[in-house]
Order: sequence, then C-alpha cells, then structure tokens
Amino acid sequence: MRVFVTGATGFVGRALIPRLQRDGHTVVAWVRSPARARGLLGAEVELVHADTAPDGLVGAIERSDSVVNLAGEPLMGGRWTAARRAVLEGSRIAVTEQLVRAMAEAKSRPRVFISGSAVGYYGDRTDELLTEASSTADDFLARLCRRWECAAQEADRLGARVVLLRTGVVLGRAGGALEYVLPPFRLGMGGPVGSGKQYLPWVHLHDLVKIIAVALVDDRYRGPVNGVAPEKATSRSFARALGRVLRRPAILPLPALALKVLFGEAASVLLASQRVDPRVLRELGFAFDFPTLDSALEDIVGGTAVAISPAQSRPARAGEARYELRARTLINAPIEDTFAFFSKAANLGVITPPAMGFSIQEQVPPMATGVLIDYRVRVGPLPVRWRTRITTWEPGRRFADLQEKGPYRFWWHEHTFQADGRRTVMEDRVYYTPPLGLFGRLANRVFIRSTLRKIFQYRGDVIRLRFGVS
Repeated sequence: MRVFVTGATGFVGRALIPRLQRDGHTVVAWVRSPARARGLLGAEVELVHADTAPDGLVGAIERSDSVVNLAGEPLMGGRWTAARRAVLEGSRIAVTEQLVRAMAEAKSRPRVFISGSAVGYYGDRTDELLTEASSTADDFLARLCRRWECAAQEADRLGARVVLLRTGVVLGRAGGALEYVLPPFRLGMGGPVGSGKQYLPWVHLHDLVKIIAVALVDDRYRGPVNGVAPEKATSRSFARALGRVLRRPAILPLPALALKVLFGEAASVLLASQRVDPRVLRELGFAFDFPTLDSALEDIVGGTAVAISPAQSRPARAGEARYELRARTLINAPIEDTFAFFSKAANLGVITPPAMGFSIQEQVPPMATGVLIDYRVRVGPLPVRWRTRITTWEPGRRFADLQEKGPYRFWWHEHTFQADGRRTVMEDRVYYTPPLGLFGRLANRVFIRSTLRKIFQYRGDVIRLRFGVS
C-alpha cells in the first residue's frame, strides 16, 4: 500500500514510518522542510513539500491508497493565548480540511483516512468510564478535537473509511511526555501532578503505531478509536511506577496552582481526569505489546542492552581506545535486508536521536572502503562537524568507520552481521577515547557514557520498529 503521511517528522510519525516500511508499505511524507525530513526519515521515503502548489498535493493524494494525518503543533507549547489557539487550530483543522479538499479534487481517491485526535475530546470527567460512545465536553481542547474530527469525517463522503484515533499520553524514548518527565524523576525529584487522583490515559509509542498499521488494512476499524492502553493509571500511580522502574523516590508533587500560573488553561492537559477505556480495540481483538504501565516503562527506561566498559581486547585498529561499547541485536529480517538498510548513509539520521540534529553535509558516493562522510551533529547545545572514513567494507558481513575529525580523540565503530536462519545477529562494537585527558575521563563518567547508551537504545528502538526483533 502507498501511504501518504502528514506529521511524519513528529514524535509519532518518526516511529510510524519504519513500522509501515516493515509491513511492506511505501511511504509518502508531506513535509515543510525536505532537507530536514530526509535526515530524519532516511532514504526510503518519498517527500512532498508542503509548500507545493495545490495540484502537487492533489497529485500526491491521487497516487496514494491511504492517508494518515498526524499533523498538529504540540498542545503544551505555551499558554493558550489567542495566537497560540489559532496555531493549534490551524495545524489540525485547517490541514485536515486541506487534505479532504485535495481528496475531493483527486481523480483516484485513497480508500482509508486515519486522522489523529485526542482524549481531550472527553474533557475533565473525574472517574467516569469513557468509551468511544461517550459524549464530548465543551472546553477549548474538547471543541478543538470535535472540529478536528468533523473535518476528517468529511472524507467519508468521498468513499474513504475514516478512523478517528483519540490518543492519550504517548510514552516513548526521545520525545513525548517522558522527555520532560524523566530528568527530574532520575534525580529523585519527581512525583504526582496536582492531587495525583486524576486518571492519566497512556499508550506505549510502539503500540500506537501498531494500532495505525492494523487500522490501515483491517476494514473493521471505522470511526472513533481510543488509542490508549487497557491498564488504567492515575497521576499518582504513574509517578510510583516510574519511580519504581528508575529505583528513585517519586513523592514530590507538582502543585496544580504552579501549573495553572505557568500554563493557564493549557494546564488542563495535565490536570484533567479521563478514565478512558479502549473498548473498540478490545472488541476487535487488538493485541497490545505493552498492556501494563510497568511493562511499558521498563521497556522505555531499559531498552536495548548496551555495555560500556574500559577497553580490554582491542582490535589492531583500536589500539588508542580507552573505552569499549558493545550492543547486540537479533533482528527479524534476513541478512541481505538488514545490511542493505545500514549500508545507506542517508539512513544514519533515522537511527540517530532527533535532538542531535544529524545532517549529512555533502552527497555521499556508494559505500565502499575509503569513502568519507561529512556530517553535523549536536553534542549537548553545541553543533559539531564530524568526518568519518569507511575503513572496512565487506558486504553482507561487516563494515567499520573511523573518525577523522570530530569531538573524540579516538572513535572506531565496527558493525558485524551474522545470519541466523532468516534472522540476523547484528553486533556493534565502538572503541573510543574522549578528548582532554583526565577531564575527558571525568566527562565519560558523568555524561558521555549515559549519552552513548541513550543513542544506541534509540537505535535499537528504530531497528525494532523497522524489522522486528526476536
């Protein structure tokens, strides 16, 4: 299936695309910055510039079998001033209306239209059990969701099967709510929000993109679908679960008054109570990979096992290395598919956390021994130029790269691939030495080691979405 995606470079969109590719779909992404999107989404996605003439959008829609509409500015981007409300409405309602107009003008129309929405549709309902049949509220967020859904429902008149995905708090690595919540919790300074009694509907990012992937091909999915996990949680039970996984206390509350002073009405996103039930998903037999909060948080906080230690048995090329990193992954894909993905320089950005701002600076020739790759990344707040040279290239077996210019005194990274039937065992070995001698060794202990672990865990998440992992 050819799938047209809006919001492709956002938190959910970046996870959805490798999942769709794993299912054999071709992805077309409607983006505002093709250069940035190429770095985030990789070589295998077709890009359509959002500023293209209306005929360009109509043409892209005509060539698509389905549309997944995830566009929308973050709700917690600031106080809901009149200007901010206009941005929130325009990025959701106006974009959805534009897509439906393009479908109306298309000679051949997509058969499926999946559009984002939110559990904010229901408003603040204390402990009332909320299903897809429950009534809506009348606050700003509920009105926004209602108008958003009405705009999407117009695609039904054009012959499309419309799915309205009402999502809760999406939990995942390198984005979403946990990006803001984890730092204080890691320091033992986390706790419930407000009274802690309000219900907090949540869903693991990988389950959310699985819902979308299933809804694309299963004709039983139609109308509102609550994209939330089956286990109910309050703000207090969420804080306790996260503290338990991190092995940190989680007893310091964030007062409701402080949130209201900071965010005004926008604080309702965190303070409203919504006991949402995924009734439609349950009736359709959807299988959650992370049905409980503990399993979701353990996966996100833990993730791919990444071992970092003082370098022991160094290869000849890594004689200068002080530290060694190892990560091993069993991938549910044959070795030729796995190696092909990793051998494309344009896919480096896909497996790099977006906060690092990865971008290749020049056209890269086909990968081979001796090829140079120049790119930029952010190390903390600082942009850094990095040049790496491919020192070993053995297709289907292994390749290695050596930093020639960059932030490390020494960096050598080897990727090895071994067939295991129709699966692939991939192992990463990195040998590195931080700069600045004693200060560099201290920096490795304080933040370099943890940063590298996060990078390779994010990489493991993308691999899991793209290929599946045993």
